[in-house]
Amino acid sequence: MLYRGSVPKLWDDTIEAHRRSVDEAILTATMALVVEHGVASVTMSQIAAEVGIGRATLYKYYPDVDTILVAWHERQIGAHLAQLAQIGHRPGTPWARLTAVLAAFAENSRQQRGSELAALLHRGEHIQRAQAHLRSFLAGLIGEAVATGEVRADIPAAELAAFCLHALTAAGTAPSGAAVHRLVQVTLAGLRP
Repeated sequence: MLYRGSVPKLWDDTIEAHRRSVDEAILTATMALVVEHGVASVTMSQIAAEVGIGRATLYKYYPDVDTILVAWHERQIGAHLAQLAQIGHRPGTPWARLTAVLAAFAENSRQQRGSELAALLHRGEHIQRAQAHLRSFLAGLIGEAVATGEVRADIPAAELAAFCLHALTAAGTAPSGAAVHRLVQVTLAGLRP
């Protein structure tokens, strides 16, 4: 006899939790293999074996290694944007929150400094969307600081946000945390009235 009625919500939740779990395992295993063997050496067969699933199952989730890497990168970017948003919404003056966000952005840029993987992943639509979101968020913080007189009002907030992001991307080549701090201070000085 066929099941008559809708699938229970618990069943849907269980299936979705399983899918998320497998997806997480795929992303984690892929990155472990990339770290161990390098980007160009990782295959779908290796990933499937590492996760403990068949290749056919893996292909139901992702068509190729590059797509897995992009999915992992999107997750990393999402976590970074969430972290910056959390910092930006903490209590404090607009200037203090802006300073903290720019420092966190710069430090993240330093930690992600140029690698074969970074060169592969820092292109594409997901990067453009993240950059637009970040510019908009930062422009909002800058606008708040303009309103309190802590940031110059003679240049539009959107232009200042772009300036900050471009300047602090240079932290990717900074040799130390102290160098990152100096770069943040120079950038902040350019924002003052």
